[in-house]
Amino acid sequence: MEKFITDERTGLCYELVGDYYLIAGEDEPEGRPIGIWGQRHLRYIRKHKVGLYAELLTTGKLNDYLADLNEQAEAMFSRLVKQLSEKEGVTEALKAENQMLWVQRMNNLRNAATEIVSSELIYC
Repeated sequence: MEKFITDERTGLCYELVGDYYLIAGEDEPEGRPIGIWGQRHLRYIRKHKVGLYAELLTTGKLNDYLADLNEQAEAMFSRLVKQLSEKEGVTEALKAENQMLWVQRMNNLRNAATEIVSSELIYC
């Protein structure tokens, strides 16, 4: 049996894997990173939204979907940390005066932003 075959009707290339022909993957790896937010969402949809996961996987849109979600989550996280730090008064002046207090407050703000992004984008 041939290793690769091409369906002339659809133009799809198939690769022999074991006893079955599967649609051959792209030669080039995906250029957009999925990132931590995308990986978290991937784990969530694999377990809780199996239909969505199967649809994205079979249509070949999973990586783009996860990369888009990761970009949205990164932007939202950065915006939230900035807004929360301005609201709470966590400034560079505080950082110069008392570094440990600044680190504590920034960690609290980052944790709060992580919770918001997770509840709004990742686990919904």
